[in-house]
Amino acid sequence: MSVAITAREQLGRSGRAGHPGRAVQPALPMRWQPPVSPAAVSLLTQAQRGLAEAVGETDPVHRFISSYLSALRAAAAVLSAKGRPHRGRARPASVWVLLEAEAPELGEWATYFAANSATQAAAQAGNTRKVTEELADELVQRTRQFLELARRAVYPEPTERSAEQVRNAPCPAPGRRRTRG
Repeated sequence: MSVAITAREQLGRSGRAGHPGRAVQPALPMRWQPPVSPAAVSLLTQAQRGLAEAVGETDPVHRFISSYLSALRAAAAVLSAKGRPHRGRARPASVWVLLEAEAPELGEWATYFAANSATQAAAQAGNTRKVTEELADELVQRTRQFLELARRAVYPEPTERSAEQVRNAPCPAPGRRRTRG
């Protein structure tokens, strides 16, 4: 049984003939994933550690605060991964406002956590009346769900790319060469 190889496959991108006796790799689907921002990875790791800490807390106030801060770090990781555009001299904005603008798919989550911002600030300042066992447990559960969504936003699923798509993808030029004329 013989395999027919087209001239383009034999020459490849470089235009040089392949080595005799070498097999040509078949066109298999390849998994491709864009690079992840190191800051996003670090923030997401911190968020996961904070959630683990919140789960282990017995005091509902500390559980609430740790959980909220974990969600805050996860939101910052998403913004970092999305490469939020420069805002110039714009006034400071809440991470929840920015998340809603930059990742509309997470808008409901941003609204939920923004609604808990005042309670979290009060709890950190020592006013713990509003933080109940149920509220802390709910926030831990919601933060766990949000961290999973944030992880998916930071590490998007690799897309299938065929060998033909990879072969035809534009390659960034390493630099321009000066030609003498």
